Amino acid sequence: MAATDADIVPEDLFVGVDVGTGSVRAALVDASGTILKTCQHVIKIFEPQPGYYEQSSDNIWEACRTAVKGAVGDINPEKVKGVGFDATCSLVVLDDKFQSITVSPIGCPTRNIIMWMDHRAEAQANSINATKHEVLKFVGGQMSLEMEPPKLLWLKQNMPNTWSTAGHFFDLSDFMTWKATGATSRSLCTLVCKWAYQANSEGARHWDDSFWQQIGLGDLIENNYARVGTEVLEPGKPVGNGLTAEAAKELGLCEGTAVGTGIIDAHAGGVGMMACNVEGLNLPCQDKPITSRLPIICGTSSCHMAVNQDPLFVPGVWGPYYSAMHPGLWSNEGGQSITGKLIDHVLHTHPAFKELENRASKSGESVYESLNNMLPSIAALRRSSSPATLTKDLHVWPDYHGNRSPLADPTLTGMISGLTLSTSIEDLAIKYLATVQALTHGTKHIIDAMESSGHKFSTLFACGGLSKNSLFLQVHADITGLPIVLPKETECVLVGSAILGAAAAGHYTNVQEAMAKMSKAGSVVWPNARLQDYYARKHKVFLKMLDHQLEYRQIMQDA
Repeated sequence: MAATDADIVPEDLFVGVDVGTGSVRAALVDASGTILKTCQHVIKIFEPQPGYYEQSSDNIWEACRTAVKGAVGDINPEKVKGVGFDATCSLVVLDDKFQSITVSPIGCPTRNIIMWMDHRAEAQANSINATKHEVLKFVGGQMSLEMEPPKLLWLKQNMPNTWSTAGHFFDLSDFMTWKATGATSRSLCTLVCKWAYQANSEGARHWDDSFWQQIGLGDLIENNYARVGTEVLEPGKPVGNGLTAEAAKELGLCEGTAVGTGIIDAHAGGVGMMACNVEGLNLPCQDKPITSRLPIICGTSSCHMAVNQDPLFVPGVWGPYYSAMHPGLWSNEGGQSITGKLIDHVLHTHPAFKELENRASKSGESVYESLNNMLPSIAALRRSSSPATLTKDLHVWPDYHGNRSPLADPTLTGMISGLTLSTSIEDLAIKYLATVQALTHGTKHIIDAMESSGHKFSTLFACGGLSKNSLFLQVHADITGLPIVLPKETECVLVGSAILGAAAAGHYTNVQEAMAKMSKAGSVVWPNARLQDYYARKHKVFLKMLDHQLEYRQIMQDA
């Protein structure tokens, strides 16, 4: 039901826009962080060949227009005081007149985005890492092929016409703020996290010329790095003069409405929930520094967003990045390249998936709810002490799309031990459970690496599509041994981007104040201590599977 002026308390409102992997979402948010209305519009993904994922900035902006208009509805646009954008860390390429240039091997001119999950630049990432340049210590010692320098180098080496005519390279959230304001400033978040830009607590802000020269992209230095960013702003700082007349008309808002400097989507989730007030919930993080909290943004992929007062260098984990998420703090980002995507792959490729779909449809459930509800019955029939122990003899290594953290090895592949000839729906349910457990052991692997380098966590915070899956949450609590806080507003990535708009509009003094005022805790998932020994044993098997894969690789190396 559409919101009307009569339904809304007459106060300042803000719009948060989240450009995800498969859709653009927009939310109308009030000054307390309550989401009043949302709207979502699907965006296209093109896969011209395996490992290549492309999008169109025209298609994304069109979806943004639809989503924002849908979220604002018939609200008086003068009430909307600020807009914030977050997006995946995809690479957008425009010419010097800001028109799209192809990044696709098939030459389609509107496909001008290399997506975050695109893995075409493996050779380029390897050559960059072989330099062992000093800046690589800020990305866990190894630059991921998902970051922008390998993709830029791939374009230069494989699409020289695109490279020579490109006038602007944007991270996707920076493209969105440019499209909204006409200003070409870049976000400190996107540049330090994905472009090897350097920043520290002493105020240093600069590109490292020697890095770009050494990797073969010295031409980007020309005109003070005009093609990749000369003006760099912290997330939430006002961009340009706010919405241009054209953008305002397209979005159904007012010209001059404040636009906050953008942020990567996972970081928006951290902004939207890590400052939640947890008073009265008896959590170990209460009255402790915010550094004891670990936000996990879990959807298609997962990101583990830690902050600290000091720069902590964690092998295989991205960062430390200064002021990339929380102003004034250093952040590290662990991650899993496929999480929800892996779960869906396991389900969709199983012979019993159609039976599962029919069963879920008849009961009015999602396929995930149907599986979650099925597991206790299977455990009872098999006289298992807990549904968790159904996987005692079934083990999964979940890196079907490589390992982002803490191994930083895109060549790792998935493994399953314990297969049988069964094709039943019960077999599908147990494989689903084993996959969720494996992904969670991956999270524990990341947490252990972070803590061995100086981080210390007492509480997890979760948001994203998988945070709506009760099994996924409970398994995460059980395997890590940590309670999980769910924000009151489950779509807290959208709250995070709205916080940037509120800060840019001056409604709050800064992003920190907006975070404290606009994020609230909801429910808590507590770990089951009785499963501690079982999962400790499973984790040993998990790590053994890695050892075995590396051993197999060594055996076959010269074959």
